[in-house]
Amino acid sequence: MAGYWIVKGGAVKDEAALMAYSDLFAPIAQRYGVEIIAGKGRVEEVEGRSFPRQFILKFESFEVAKACYEDPEYQESLQLAAKAYDREVSILDGA
Repeated sequence: MAGYWIVKGGAVKDEAALMAYSDLFAPIAQRYGVEIIAGKGRVEEVEGRSFPRQFILKFESFEVAKACYEDPEYQESLQLAAKAYDREVSILDGA
């Protein structure tokens, strides 16, 4: 069963930090077989807080999704992510 990251983010606060985070995440994503299945289009909030940047990342399994998040290299990148924009991340087990 696939695993997913649901990433909900606010407006970009630091473009340089976002670019640095993206550069660090790219090889990590490749290593874990990440597929971005949503996040390049429109966002319409119908309930709850507004997050203009939202992504759904698909992994082979929940365990792989969790391992990617817990990867020491990824953990180091979180400082840049926090500097780039406010966000919330959930890991889901799915179909």
